[in-house]
Amino acid sequence: MGAITPSGNDVDALWDSVVTGRSAIGRLEGEQFADLAVRIGGQVTGFDAEAVLPRSLARRLSPVQHWAIAAADQALVQAGIARPDTGAKTDAGAQADDADGLPWDRSRAAVIAATGSGPVDAMQNATRSLLDGGPRSVPLTLAIHGAPDSAAALLSQRYDFRGPGQGISATCASGAIALGEAMRRIRHGYADAVLVVGMEDCLNAVNLASNANMRALAAGFEDDPTSASRPFDSARSGFVMSQGAGAILLESEAGAAARGTTVLAELAGFGAASDAHHPTNPHPDGRGAASAMSQALADAGLDPEGIDHINAHATGTPAGDAAELKAFDAALGATAHSIPISATKSSTGHLLGASGVVEAMIAIRTMMEQTLPPTLNLETCEFDGWNIVSGQARNIGRDGVDDAPIATVLSTSFGFGGHNGAIILRRPR
Repeated sequence: MGAITPSGNDVDALWDSVVTGRSAIGRLEGEQFADLAVRIGGQVTGFDAEAVLPRSLARRLSPVQHWAIAAADQALVQAGIARPDTGAKTDAGAQADDADGLPWDRSRAAVIAATGSGPVDAMQNATRSLLDGGPRSVPLTLAIHGAPDSAAALLSQRYDFRGPGQGISATCASGAIALGEAMRRIRHGYADAVLVVGMEDCLNAVNLASNANMRALAAGFEDDPTSASRPFDSARSGFVMSQGAGAILLESEAGAAARGTTVLAELAGFGAASDAHHPTNPHPDGRGAASAMSQALADAGLDPEGIDHINAHATGTPAGDAAELKAFDAALGATAHSIPISATKSSTGHLLGASGVVEAMIAIRTMMEQTLPPTLNLETCEFDGWNIVSGQARNIGRDGVDDAPIATVLSTSFGFGGHNGAIILRRPR
């Protein structure tokens, strides 16, 4: 796994920030934000693109592509694959079959870039150049690097992965759906490994203004940004936008066993569905969300009683949080109210198309550490009878509560347009 997020620039830092209850939300400074109705968000800080890429390439690419490549590098190094810059193997990759550390047939290693919008800054900057300087001022690389799927091509070239490289876009469900489709590609024999990278950077004046005009964003928190993201709280008023990237390398169980690598988790189930209801509002009964969760349970061969924890989509919008809980009721039945729920966007903000990948990593660390992350800013819960983890993390077996081990986590992702994705992660057997 690999991560470049407002909560930290690797998975350890991300997890530490989330599990200790630190908010990554701050005030947005700069001229482009000065006149906006909403001037808060989660920004990536302390990241040096030239530590990852040659200066010439770093200058041509968008920050979101820098983050995607850096996160992917981290994931492959953890998996024991050769570092792309030096070709040197990590200790875990010492048994790799290939001379340069790639343990699979290159034609069976694929890449999926999950994003709602892609490198939107490239098009915005090119449009300004066109208006100010005419056609000759538009970068010739826009056609290459300006598309949502461009990161998949960049990563395929970087690692010489010759299987299919593509983008998947389903707004805020993009990451979860990309993970599910990658799992299916491996399960049905089309690939031995798939690198999934979720990436998003809509933290700009145009996208912030559009979402603020829809009243989708939490407003009025410029003096206290860390309190803005309030999933399930009665004072919630919208989501808080963040930027960043996360990467997960999926591999067949047989392939992982053959090369002796450490398996972090099993992606056991996946489901996806559409609300077919409204451009922005979820179906009030969570119809599509419930369908995606039910599919994921069936895919994993689990009953609702088999889910030990939920990492909820829970963005903090009034309609979205209410619909999600109704979807839990519909998909999980009476069990739903006993399962502990964490809403980690209260800490990270909403990374949009990248959120499904980032939250899958948090779910994996939840199982590895047997610790449930807290939901921040939940002062007065609007909904009775739910087991929402708030205040501080719960340490399983050490706090005297929820002593059953966390072996399965349901992670949900929903988005504008009625996109719904759900995945089930399981501790490795």
